Amino acid sequence: MKLKDRKIVITGGTKGLGKALLNRFVDEGANVAICARTQKDLAATVQELSSKSSVLAKQCDISSSSQARDFISAVIAEFGTLDILVNNASKLGQRVSIADAEISIWDEVIQTNINGAFFCSKFAIPAMIKKGSGCIINVSSSVGKAGRKHWGAFAVSKFGVEGLTQVLAEELKPFNVRVNSVNPGPMATEMRSQAYPTEDQSLLRKANQVTDIFVYLASYDGVGISGQSFDASTFIGNLQVNP
Repeated sequence: MKLKDRKIVITGGTKGLGKALLNRFVDEGANVAICARTQKDLAATVQELSSKSSVLAKQCDISSSSQARDFISAVIAEFGTLDILVNNASKLGQRVSIADAEISIWDEVIQTNINGAFFCSKFAIPAMIKKGSGCIINVSSSVGKAGRKHWGAFAVSKFGVEGLTQVLAEELKPFNVRVNSVNPGPMATEMRSQAYPTEDQSLLRKANQVTDIFVYLASYDGVGISGQSFDASTFIGNLQVNP
């Protein structure tokens, strides 16, 4: 078990990649806390896991700084510390041109995808600095590395996530806290179906097929790796990266 007894937070842990990471991290021996906006989704996820592990599940909208603060504080109070934060929760928004984007929806996407990651990181960092180690993994996207038309606020927010990763990696280097981003690539998820409603998802990888890179970075295998941007589709388990 590569993550035995590690204390991990996953935002957006009830669907898609977040749920796949929850299951994988539990199988690797971690203590995991998740959040989601709806209690119904949290309850269903906890029920599914009840046969093999308990999970700390809290209702939280990470786009709210106060809710993010309270969530992270509750996790630290329960776990005693925090080793790993996966900033996974995000909103897709509209697949339209910038000129046609609705301002209110644009604001919601930016607030959730970039400010939400900022809030959760901000409130998690003190516990990691106190412990003298930690790991933050930000979930990015290919459209956060090369802009494409009609990806609007989602693409802009993921460019922001890449920037946040670089800034945090430099700031936290003296405290032995590592920060990296991962682009999971095309997956058969509900969000993907919203972006590409006519796509045949049977041809795509399942979310549980892209979790290796997250385990690698979160485990002791990833020690010394920070400020890097990874693509899950090209990850190889014995990857060597310059710190």
